[in-house]
Amino acid sequence: MTKLVGVKENLLFDYACRLGDDSLILGQRLSEWCGHAPMLEVDLSLANVGLDLIGQATHFLALAGEAEGKGRDADALAFRRDVLDFRNCLLVEQPNGDFAQTIARQFLFSNWQELLFRELGTSTNLAIAAIAQKAVKEVAYHARLANEWMVRLGDGTAESHARLASGLDWMWRFSDELFEVDAAIEPLIASGVACDIRKLRPEWDGIVARVLRDATLDLPKPRRATVGGRSGHHSEHLGHLLTEMQFLQRAYPDAKW
Repeated sequence: MTKLVGVKENLLFDYACRLGDDSLILGQRLSEWCGHAPMLEVDLSLANVGLDLIGQATHFLALAGEAEGKGRDADALAFRRDVLDFRNCLLVEQPNGDFAQTIARQFLFSNWQELLFRELGTSTNLAIAAIAQKAVKEVAYHARLANEWMVRLGDGTAESHARLASGLDWMWRFSDELFEVDAAIEPLIASGVACDIRKLRPEWDGIVARVLRDATLDLPKPRRATVGGRSGHHSEHLGHLLTEMQFLQRAYPDAKW
């Protein structure tokens, strides 16, 4: 692990948890589609995206465990933390809804995550840089897949257009949190460990506007941002998700696999 000069390691723990929790929770959400997607090709695509995200989460949470220095590995951080200890953004914990709502969520998140990982590829923390450099190639596919489905659904039938517009409207309120920077991140930005995600908002806005135009969809109207996930204030949906995801580890804490 790359040591930080002038930056407390608990800040690195928090940041690595944010990165890992985003991928972990969205990966779990996508796993809920296994066997339920509208067609076999889509079933496989969503499963593969979910596996990519779980892989990212494993690396980031392992880094978080090292930074914490309390003997917790990626599995312990994934399966033995309570809901208030998770630091994922609110967007990724939102319910799948129908297929269009899932695509709207993936569209907003993956285009953001691709920009984020592109910048983190030059992080001064060598571990974060290595994870991001590998993951950005995966996320570029995630974004392309979501963008293509946005156009197919938005510029498809009247029903697919209406469903996608509704799903996008539901997810839009959580998009501002993706670009939120708080006091815990500022020192990491200053040291080059984290990127200043605020500077990427214009590029993300441009991508979103272009895809929505091709999908014949209107940009959702501005509304009050819904935030809190980064500080552990989550919706009720995360608790239900963790109940299922953590069941075996909670029920059989001493089990050896």
